[in-house]
Amino acid sequence: MYRFIDDYETRKEKHLIWASTRSVLENIGFLRNKNGKKSRSHWNLFVRLLNIFGFVLKITGYYRKGYGNAKTIQIAEITLEYPNLPEAFDGFRVMHLSDLHIDSIPGFASILAKKIKYLKFDLCFLTGDYRKDISGSIGHILKPLKILSCYIKAPYGSFAVLGNHDTFLMAQYASETGFELLINESVEIEKDGQKILVTGTDDPFNYYTEQAMLCLETRGYDFKIALVHTSELAKIASANNYNLYLCGHTHGGQICLKEGFPLVSHQFEGKKFNQGLWKIGKMTGYTSRGAGVSGMPVRFNCPAEVTIITLSKMQ
Repeated sequence: MYRFIDDYETRKEKHLIWASTRSVLENIGFLRNKNGKKSRSHWNLFVRLLNIFGFVLKITGYYRKGYGNAKTIQIAEITLEYPNLPEAFDGFRVMHLSDLHIDSIPGFASILAKKIKYLKFDLCFLTGDYRKDISGSIGHILKPLKILSCYIKAPYGSFAVLGNHDTFLMAQYASETGFELLINESVEIEKDGQKILVTGTDDPFNYYTEQAMLCLETRGYDFKIALVHTSELAKIASANNYNLYLCGHTHGGQICLKEGFPLVSHQFEGKKFNQGLWKIGKMTGYTSRGAGVSGMPVRFNCPAEVTIITLSKMQ
């Protein structure tokens, strides 16, 4: 069904080097994207403003409505056509989940499981951010993730990448979540003797390293999918002939004006990357609004989503 491009020993060595680097970055609080070092002061200011906004919602009575919205998840179904899609993958269905923040709402794993348990798909991709906080323990999210994985029946595999809320320790406990974690590496998906390539990178929003860019420099496949937490590596993926780029991070804004304009998106690549479909060259990208919530458990004018993407062979 699937095969990692690197052998076990090579993957193990690369993971050890990555974990050593990532652990240092997390422990010293060094935040870095591909444009250079970042500051935590902006995040601290955002948290203070968020607390004020939450207080206003509660005293005006809007908090309860926003909380109800956050627990209401839509199924977004799209079909994407490609002339170079291998015939065996015509009609192949991919479920894309992003930004679960599974501990933000009590019982959220069960809410999400009920939503997806009857869906039909061949592959499952998760594009990061599994816990609420950006530091601290992950022990409390392992069981909910495992529960969720039991409802995901993906015959060709379930693959995940890390987001900026995730820690390097997720790699150590990946088997307890029920998902295969891709860390700057690729995996072949084979069906009826034909293959596509899936590449997953580490988070480029806070913990960018050159390995995330280099792992996208792949050759030899007719059809390739990139899994990245944010849209920040989209131009690099497009330059390396990826066909589909899946990401999240923005939550679609989570709290939007009625026109769908996000008050905050936490991404700086351009507003077209806030949510939904976009294109760079011949590559199609999709930014999920996310299944969960961050900051506070409310949504306005921006429903949570589970995305089902059907790959179609263009005739």
